[in-house]
Amino acid sequence: MKHIFLSMLFFTMSFASLSDINSFKADFTQNITDEKNKVLSYSGNILASKPQNALWTYKQPVQKYVYINPRSVTIIEPEIEQVIIKRIESNFNFFNMIQNAQKIDKNLYKAHYKESVFTIGTENNLLKSISYKDEFENDVEIIFSNQEQNIQIDKKLFVPFIPIEYDIIND
Repeated sequence: MKHIFLSMLFFTMSFASLSDINSFKADFTQNITDEKNKVLSYSGNILASKPQNALWTYKQPVQKYVYINPRSVTIIEPEIEQVIIKRIESNFNFFNMIQNAQKIDKNLYKAHYKESVFTIGTENNLLKSISYKDEFENDVEIIFSNQEQNIQIDKKLFVPFIPIEYDIIND
């Protein structure tokens, strides 16, 4: 759960890598490769807006909604009718971290947070990919497509809708 939380928080904030971005919308593919080179792939789309609001909609292989706001992460899993609400206790500020990211190539940047190193790829001034090693030593890569920046996003989209019959776990 910890690596999902950090990943989601990082992903939410990662669109800020191009310093003047206020909102971000894209499709994504997330690939997680373990030490045996087994790959687990997820796909969906993301809506994100400053200061720290995001909605990650996972479509494949399972449906899942991950809402991130400055105080909590809410994960809604319709297939099992379950919701996990986790308070954010970290002072992780990706906007500050990414603004200090070092350019290592024309479209490639490196950013550091604690012991983790994040590689950020751009293309045509748009965020294209993020890769890093999670706390389980898995290689994680997120590839974005159909990106849009600085579009108007209704803040109501970042408010989770929890059906009354779902089990709620406060973590």
